[in-house]
Amino acid sequence: MSDWSRRLHRYRFRTVWLLPAPPTVVYAVLERAEAYPCWWPQVREVTPLDDRSGIARFRSLLPYDLTVVASERVRDPGRGVLETALRGDLAGWARWTVVPGAGGTRVVFEQDVELRKPLLRRFALLGRPAFLANHALMMRAGRRGLAAWLARG
Repeated sequence: MSDWSRRLHRYRFRTVWLLPAPPTVVYAVLERAEAYPCWWPQVREVTPLDDRSGIARFRSLLPYDLTVVASERVRDPGRGVLETALRGDLAGWARWTVVPGAGGTRVVFEQDVELRKPLLRRFALLGRPAFLANHALMMRAGRRGLAAWLARG
């Protein structure tokens, strides 16, 4: 694969959420990936494979699903880090970092992935702005969903 092709299909994301709850509470929710569909509408399904991996299916505004196998790489409550390796329609990694923040918790979501789904790869150049907007909408809804989930106590 050429460098140009790799750059065209690669996405790096960094999103920061500020939440009015203690970091330990937020971390406890984020480490239970199988419960994400309860509070994050775009996470349609999470099926555990074992205690360190599972299959997740996502769908945001655009009419396509992404399915990945997520395997735990780091679980460090002391540092507030959760990191997974991803393979499937996306290949790479995703990381949550949960630390104290103004009025509660600062959550940083970082992701470095390559788009592997063949249909989406074909539309990579023209579709990139829509893919980025789709991801931004998903992350916004995730923050709102998690904030509402935490407020239920």
